[in-house]
Parts: sequence; C-alpha cells; structure tokens
Amino acid sequence: MAAETFPIGEAARRCGVKVPTIRYYEGIGLLPAPSRTEGNRRLFDAADLRRLAFIRHARELGFEVDAIRTLLSLQDDPDQPCAAADAIARERLADVEQRIAKLMALKDELERMLEQCASGRVAECRVIETLADTTHRHGPFT
Repeated sequence: MAAETFPIGEAARRCGVKVPTIRYYEGIGLLPAPSRTEGNRRLFDAADLRRLAFIRHARELGFEVDAIRTLLSLQDDPDQPCAAADAIARERLADVEQRIAKLMALKDELERMLEQCASGRVAECRVIETLADTTHRHGPFT
C-alpha cells in the first residue's frame, strides 16, 4: 500500500501556509525536494507535512531561518544531546525579552506623552511637541 501524498495546494492548506512559502522553503533547503508526478507536480507525504508544520511553528515563534535549519538537522538526528536546541531557544527567548523591554519603554513614552496632552489646540499639543523634539529622546530606539 502506497503512502498517501498530497499536491502542493493541499499540503499548504493542511499546514496553514501559502503555496509560495512551500516553494521558498524547498528552494532554501528547509524542505527536501518532494516526489513528483509524471506531469512534474510536487507531491508531499506525511513526513513532509510534519516538517512543514515544524517550520511554520518555528517561524511563528520568531526563529530565523538558520536557527530552523539547525533545529531541523537536530531533529533529523534524535540521538544527539539537546544542548544545541536549548541554546537556540535560549537565544530566541533573550531576543523576545529584549523586544518586550523596548516595547514597554515605548509604551511608557507614549503614556507620558498622552498624560501631558492638554487636548487643546495643536499649537499647545504635547504629542506634536514631543515628536518634533529631536534633541530630547527617551525610549528604546535611541
């Protein structure tokens, strides 16, 4: 009995990605080249769909392509220690924590700006004044 295969559109639908995304992942080597029909149409099997779902989930978590490539190679050799995978996840967590800190500083700056707003005329608008002041920078992006 042959394993069930899926054309690219069905693979995309089942994994929640777009067809060009699958082609992109194949082109950069995250997905192996799938089997093809006599008419040269791609056919994906269950293992391909699991790999594609793994990639999609990793992308949703913000992992870069190179990190995903490394994680996939680790997944392909399950007897190795998981220290490398842990290190990649820790690095991603540190990136997320840094972004959260920057977003919190941005939130604080916007709240300060709005608290100082008199809701009067633009001539006295603290929002406009704060944004126009290039010498006074608070916040995460300075």
